[in-house]
Amino acid sequence: MSLLASKENNTTLEKVFSCKDLAVLEDADVLQQLTTYINQLILTNFESLVQLLYRIDVSEMKIKALLKENPQEDAGFLIAQLIIARQIQKLKTIKEMFDTTAPDDDEERW
Repeated sequence: MSLLASKENNTTLEKVFSCKDLAVLEDADVLQQLTTYINQLILTNFESLVQLLYRIDVSEMKIKALLKENPQEDAGFLIAQLIIARQIQKLKTIKEMFDTTAPDDDEERW
């Protein structure tokens, strides 16, 4: 892997992991870049892929089921979709947890 390809992959991963905007995560170009990177990991560094999936907290059972249900599909594409779906889920959970809108009643807040 060239240094340029490595930098592009790191940029793609950072974009996915640090993104706070759902529109960016749903961008087809981001999905394609992530798919390319995942396929590269499948072929050259499977252990790094496993560590990445563990760090992101993508369910191993979901991956296995999805790959089994779609044997003709690109595995990198399917895994990239799961990664992005997990990141979207995390963003939505954080938004729900830190939603500061309070009901408009006169009760005192503690």
